[in-house]
Amino acid sequence: MAAFFPLLFLVAQHLPGGVAATLGAAQPIVIAFLAVAILHEKLSLWRVTWSVLGMIGVALVVLGRNAAISPLGVLPGLGGAVSMGIGVVLTKKWGRPEGVSAVGLAGWQLTAAGLVLLLPALLIDGIPPGIDGKAVLGYAWLGLIGALLTYTIWFAGIRRLPVTATALLGLLSPLVAAGLGAAIAGEALTPLQLLGFAAALISMVAGQLPPPSTKDHV
Repeated sequence: MAAFFPLLFLVAQHLPGGVAATLGAAQPIVIAFLAVAILHEKLSLWRVTWSVLGMIGVALVVLGRNAAISPLGVLPGLGGAVSMGIGVVLTKKWGRPEGVSAVGLAGWQLTAAGLVLLLPALLIDGIPPGIDGKAVLGYAWLGLIGALLTYTIWFAGIRRLPVTATALLGLLSPLVAAGLGAAIAGEALTPLQLLGFAAALISMVAGQLPPPSTKDHV
């Protein structure tokens, strides 16, 4: 987590949201191969195929004509996908400690990450100036809803689902953002975007299903 969050904000600073979302959608592919290396699972071509199709679908939804590519954004984006993937796979490998709830696991991991980042943050940026009420509310939202609540649900889900299938649910994030943009901001989705939306949704659902036969495992 201490690696993932700085990389996430580097991506946000150097890449358009659509490019960042597409890089994030590569996470299920990364996790599929990490599960082989760390968990010694068989590589499922079924889920890898749906992961690739899901990434393409997200790209069709969120990438615009003016999508700019910057190495300063792409490298942290890929690094963020790898760091999050390693964390997800290791969580699946080690499980939850005895007597620790999902909220406790998420809370302690976030706290540990914050402590790791505390000294670098103070040395690089110092204490943020002008912290007003809106800043406190924004921080509370990010900390309690955007981190603690979401990661509590995430860690609870990891225990119950195959690790690659769980990662495919991350495709929902850019799709929800695009859907909210259409519903609230009145942003019109082109036919190509709708095709990508459908492809990503189908990939996410199909990736939760078992492969039709064991022949697709290598």
